[in-house]
Amino acid sequence: MESCDAVPETSILVLTTGGTIDKIYFDALSDYQVGETVVAKLLDIARVKRPFRIEEVVRKDSLELDDADRALIRDRVAAASESHIVITHGTDTMTETAKLLSAIAGKTVVLVGALAPARFGESDASFNLGMAFATVQLAAPGVYITMSGSVFRADRVVKDREKGAFVPIGE
Repeated sequence: MESCDAVPETSILVLTTGGTIDKIYFDALSDYQVGETVVAKLLDIARVKRPFRIEEVVRKDSLELDDADRALIRDRVAAASESHIVITHGTDTMTETAKLLSAIAGKTVVLVGALAPARFGESDASFNLGMAFATVQLAAPGVYITMSGSVFRADRVVKDREKGAFVPIGE
């Protein structure tokens, strides 16, 4: 990962799209559904001082995202005044969205998700979001995925469902 010189005052845009990070459990339905985002709460708990703003794009499981949703995400990234953007996203189709974003020049975009909902005590959500905030500040312009303590160029990674992890292409 090449680094850039991020200015401390540079604001970060966080776009939320749903995914496991924002899932809630409905007892009556015995099912998980995407709920209101918890990103602001996670960043508050982490005492993040860097300026940021949060915008909800969609509230869906990534398997439910369609081409129109991905186009909307791409359009929001392209239109943003910020050049540092974190996108919370479900892990199943994260790489598909990343491919669409790769044509946007001059921005550092980091997609991040969770394998367990943020509302669970033993979730990876807070750690992954912290990794995304660090990556978006230090990485050169491009599209990245950060999960489980690793940072990947988005065009060089796939989700290995059997391993329950992202792995470099070819492994």
